[in-house]
Amino acid sequence: MKMRKELWFGFTLMAIIIAGALAIIASAETMTNGHYGLLMLSLVVVAIMLGFPTAFTLMGMGIIFAFFAYHSGGQTVGGAAKQTLDLMVQRTFSVMGNDVLIAIPLFVFMGYLVERANLIEKLFRSMHLALARVPGSLAVATLATCALFATATGIVGAVVTLMGLLAFPQMLRAGYDVRVSAGAITAGGCLGILIPPSVMLIVYGATAGVSVVQLYAGAFFPGLMLAGLYILYVILIAKLWPAKAPSLSAEQRAVPLPQPLLSLGLSGARNALTGLIGALKGPKNQQVPAGYLLKQLLIALLPAIVFALAVGLSYRVATAPAAVDEFIEELEEIGSRSGASVSGSGLAEPSAEESSEEAGGGGLAEPPDASAEASEADRGVAEPPGAEPAPAGEDVQPAKADASTQAGTPEAGESPALSGGWWIGVGAGALAMVILYAILSFTRLEVFKMLLSSFFPLLILILAVLGSIVFGLATPTEAAAVGAFGGFLLAAAYRQLTLDVVRESVYLTAKTSAMVCWLFVGSAIFSAAFALLGGQELVEKWVLGMNLSKTEFMILSQIIIFILGWPLEWTEIIVIFMPIFIPLLDHFGVDPLFFGLLVALNLQTAFLSPPVAMSAFYLKGVAPKHVTLNQIFAGMMPFMGIQVLAIVILYLWPSIGLWLPSVLYR
Repeated sequence: MKMRKELWFGFTLMAIIIAGALAIIASAETMTNGHYGLLMLSLVVVAIMLGFPTAFTLMGMGIIFAFFAYHSGGQTVGGAAKQTLDLMVQRTFSVMGNDVLIAIPLFVFMGYLVERANLIEKLFRSMHLALARVPGSLAVATLATCALFATATGIVGAVVTLMGLLAFPQMLRAGYDVRVSAGAITAGGCLGILIPPSVMLIVYGATAGVSVVQLYAGAFFPGLMLAGLYILYVILIAKLWPAKAPSLSAEQRAVPLPQPLLSLGLSGARNALTGLIGALKGPKNQQVPAGYLLKQLLIALLPAIVFALAVGLSYRVATAPAAVDEFIEELEEIGSRSGASVSGSGLAEPSAEESSEEAGGGGLAEPPDASAEASEADRGVAEPPGAEPAPAGEDVQPAKADASTQAGTPEAGESPALSGGWWIGVGAGALAMVILYAILSFTRLEVFKMLLSSFFPLLILILAVLGSIVFGLATPTEAAAVGAFGGFLLAAAYRQLTLDVVRESVYLTAKTSAMVCWLFVGSAIFSAAFALLGGQELVEKWVLGMNLSKTEFMILSQIIIFILGWPLEWTEIIVIFMPIFIPLLDHFGVDPLFFGLLVALNLQTAFLSPPVAMSAFYLKGVAPKHVTLNQIFAGMMPFMGIQVLAIVILYLWPSIGLWLPSVLYR
């Protein structure tokens, strides 16, 4: 019965799409090729909803309607067929020659390797223990784990499935509401298509002709904002309705200590730093090797060591001597070689021999009133009226140098003074270290060790990939290669790098990459046929004829994309509809980068909106039998509302997405 309702819903959407296309065609006074283009667009959407493969549906429709466009233009059947095949070959070759797409298989390969390193179980365990005192800690830890793991993998299905197996049963056993638990897992798993390194951003960049590097920089803060809104919503739910997200019990928060520490009589509540130092000095350490205690002490002191290294590095950068301008040095050398010596009071007076040569006609004659100019030259730069004369024998510095000296700007070769901001930062960091070691118990030390083995390796991999892209050290393709190698090392470090793992990862990578590339080929052929029929021109005339303002156009486009997210996936929306929207951006003065960030936020709905809500089906496949699909759908609805709120916030404050690209690249 439930499947019937979903089928009826899907068939109703198809009927609305076809009826809308037929209504537009019927309202036209004369049928043009542009109207056939709109009919092609509606047929493609309906065929995809019926379950036909997207890439081959696009190619098939594109070839059929391209042949129709050529044939209706006066070509013979043979000529139209030849032109259609030429178009298909040219579009396929142009897609395969796009070097940006090379990053896709490398990022996908990195994701599959990281997924198979079995990091997610350790990551979730350490995150939910670290956040144990936060309201709704299990759901918050689920979202944080999803955000981090989705960033490393970018594979929505893998993240939702793994978290459904790992976190969903724990939340249900802890008494969490089914809808809150399902919504946190499905929404958190979708963050991988927004937070870099995202395959979706690569696809949009290649489709819209926008720099993938700038898209990555722009999507960083909106992705964090969306994850933060999810976490804030869960915390509010836990505060307002504690029964839906109860707090963890003392047993669930308990962290067992290692046996060597227990043998020393240490408890989880005792301060770790003083306890380890006391154990090293005391007589009880005979039972435990000193090397073990020193290792534990080194782990406890790691934050202080990292802080000291950061302070030393920042001090070195802040006090680096000002560089000497080589160009000015060369000018001075040229001036000295030309015979004009520079004295403290300006240019030196020429020698008697040089004066006699000039006066003797060997050089240029002095102009009238040269005596006044000569007197000024003797004094160097003329002093302003009212200024005191410089004392004899002292150098007179230029006014610009005086101003810079008074302002505190260091001269070339001198070390600048440390700024007040540096001292404030160091003081705040030192205070944080004092607070950290005051509250660092043995229980917290064990949680920190868990984070060291799960959270920080993944974080270093992500920062290495994103940092090399954002700071211009590598192209997305090169950074993807680094990420793939990093995933290889992670799998090896966690002893999961077997021949079967590599074989399976390569197979899944080839499968996913082939799907994306065929989508691009189908999209290129479809877009060419749509343009040949004049569909793009018809859409532009229709939109421009509405006399929309920039804001109205942005609202209309985002509403259309939001509605399309219900029956279609993000890949189909980008490859089919973005080539229609992109040419309109110039007319309304919309930055394609900013438009892409809004679209990326909006396309989160493609995974959370029924009937094609893939996240719901991924979770349903691993959920307990008593969890229904309708409960999962109901849990996703509030998170869809949060996505709409995030779109509004980004539109009202564009600097959230545009600030970082403007600082780094413009």
